[in-house]
Amino acid sequence: MVAASLPTARPRLALSRPDAAGWMQVLAMAAIFAVVLFAPPVLLDGDTYWHLAAGDWMIDHRRVLAVDVFSHTYAGRPWLSHEWLSEVAMAGAVRAGGWSGLLVLCGLAAAATLGVVGSRLRQFLSPVAVLVALVLVMGLMAPSLLTRPHLIALPLLAAWTVELLRARDAGVAPRLFMPLLMLLWANLHASYALGAAVMGVFALEALVEGRRDPWPVIRAWAPVGLLSLFAAMLTPHGPAGLLFPFQTSTMATLNAITEWRPADFAKPSPFELTLLATLFVCLRNGVRLPVLRLVLLLLLLHMGLQHARHQIVLAVVAPLILAPALAEAWGRERIVEVRSRAVVLAFAVLAVGLVAARYVKPVERRDDAATPASALAHLPPGLAERPVFNAYRFGGYLIYRDVRPFIDGRADMYGDGFFTAYLKAREGGPALDRSLARYKVDWTLLEAGEPLIREMDAKPGWRRVWSDRYAVVHVRTAALDGRP
Repeated sequence: MVAASLPTARPRLALSRPDAAGWMQVLAMAAIFAVVLFAPPVLLDGDTYWHLAAGDWMIDHRRVLAVDVFSHTYAGRPWLSHEWLSEVAMAGAVRAGGWSGLLVLCGLAAAATLGVVGSRLRQFLSPVAVLVALVLVMGLMAPSLLTRPHLIALPLLAAWTVELLRARDAGVAPRLFMPLLMLLWANLHASYALGAAVMGVFALEALVEGRRDPWPVIRAWAPVGLLSLFAAMLTPHGPAGLLFPFQTSTMATLNAITEWRPADFAKPSPFELTLLATLFVCLRNGVRLPVLRLVLLLLLLHMGLQHARHQIVLAVVAPLILAPALAEAWGRERIVEVRSRAVVLAFAVLAVGLVAARYVKPVERRDDAATPASALAHLPPGLAERPVFNAYRFGGYLIYRDVRPFIDGRADMYGDGFFTAYLKAREGGPALDRSLARYKVDWTLLEAGEPLIREMDAKPGWRRVWSDRYAVVHVRTAALDGRP
């Protein structure tokens, strides 16, 4: 690809009511809202449980968590609860509307993300192209549609990127509401660090464009940039919060966690389909991008290839950057302004109907891959208060049920050393025996089918007391007799 300047499209007045592209946007927003409300996999994540427990604790105690109050292995040690505001919102949604309330909250966040992206795409693309683009975005978002803080923060990523692009289109600095957006974002989710990096790219682009007289660019961009950086530190964790995303991303054990593994192309996936479709369209039409925007896209692609959890970021940012270049390649005129009031109202009507349908049959959590409810319900009396060695995926549910886990989804808190020892213990043998002895473990809660179950079945002094299609429980026989 060769660098090119931004498309200089001839403006025309926006319609006072949505055109066909607007209705494509409505359909996409309603579709993703319905998926979050009704698709079972959205709730199949153990981390949801500990996020809710953390939010409940903070609401009840009226302060932000700063130490671990949940596990029996790390109790009392420092914990940087960087998603505290999202967790409070999630817990509040469940208190107000049950599990369906949480789905409504996360569904609205997903729909708002498509709303922001769609409004930008409508300025450049035809109705059919808008629909196709939003379908690809939804496909790429699908694996990350989980009831967790990253989904709540996603509309801010979209709004942040759109404002930066608007500023570059107009040849001005971003507006001064950006620091307020950053303040909210920094307290919702650690992805705000990516927002700062994206702003840096566009500020550099503006500086390169005005390199013959850089001071006007510096004077325009420096205030909003510095205020946004200051806002990013206005969290309960202060400047330390700025380092958290980088510390987490450099952990050596991240690949042991599914969402942190590299992209898998062994079988077809939405990620592969989206990449191939995008490459086909761009190469077929000779799409050209400014150099720094191309670099940004390649960086986001690298992140998506390296860690699956970053693919949702690429899904949001890439179409926003590519839309003007596609319009230029297709010779389309840009609509200077699209009015979305009717789009919002139309979606609101559909959303009310979908929410009503969701509440006709409220969500009830039963046994599933993240919820070993029956296993916990059938524990011998008093055993839940004793130390447990649990599957990583079940840690969140244990916390939610006031049972102190051995480990849970807060890998950043446990760190590489503890996590490595845990992974070795999961392989069985002497490493397992050391962990059971060191932490005085009296029972284990493992995922059904994992190899460690056979070793526990044969281990002297231990007995299997429960098994179902999701979980298996072993208990030390001395604990069954009430002995320490």
